[in-house]
Amino acid sequence: MQQTSETTHRLRARTFTCMGTVISLTVPTEARKAPQTAVDELEAATAVVERLFTELDSIFSLYRTDSEASRLVRGELALPAASAEMRARYGEAAEWRLLTEGAFTPERPDGALDLSGIVKGHAIREAGMSLLALGMANWCLNAGGDVLVSGSPNPGSDAPWRAGIVDPADRRTLLAGFPLGGLLRGGLTSAEQTADGGTRVALATSGSAERGDHIWSAPAGAADFLQVSVAAADVVTADVLATAIVAGGIPMLNRATAMWDIEALAVRTNGDLLATDGFRQ
Repeated sequence: MQQTSETTHRLRARTFTCMGTVISLTVPTEARKAPQTAVDELEAATAVVERLFTELDSIFSLYRTDSEASRLVRGELALPAASAEMRARYGEAAEWRLLTEGAFTPERPDGALDLSGIVKGHAIREAGMSLLALGMANWCLNAGGDVLVSGSPNPGSDAPWRAGIVDPADRRTLLAGFPLGGLLRGGLTSAEQTADGGTRVALATSGSAERGDHIWSAPAGAADFLQVSVAAADVVTADVLATAIVAGGIPMLNRATAMWDIEALAVRTNGDLLATDGFRQ
């Protein structure tokens, strides 16, 4: 008889700091595996993730004067002459600007290029692909409250990971939790992942309680929300739409829930909550 996963697995985690936030990688390990082997595997995986975040931060950080993004803002570099990575992320952000009717934008109000609203989600996405390439099927990656998971904390069961959402009025407490789980597979789009099994493997939160310096309210937004959390089948969709809804307000919330297969929890400026069905269960 197979033992329950609770008795055969334990969770191990490693953290590091990058992009102005704390990134953590949590994995379940079998109790029968040699402790040092489990630690070594987690350390190696964390090193891969940290290297990826660090490389992207060196390109996109506006807090680093030597970054490519800072050189673009200062006019020392033109976008057509920028790296392939910079141009690819700008192209992706520009597509999202069209899809959200301007609620999400890759430029600041002064016209300066700022890809902060998509870079962290992209870094998490790329890190997830790297973990899959390492043969890791069960893990939780958390970058400042934006979460991407694969599998389960108890491999062999259907137990979900649970992502917590901090109350913007009290950072010491959780406003809600949301179950995330399912085997993440490379090469699938958000729609394909969801159609394959209704999987929600990502959750992102944006708002003034987080690092909201890349959020600029669209005229229709009228500062409707303090904080918005979005659960989706891919982390960039979750991250971009959370930012767009904060910027675009209720009209963007209605558009996002109509156009994308997502769940959303929005905290209004008066403290009231707006939630889709997935957050009411």
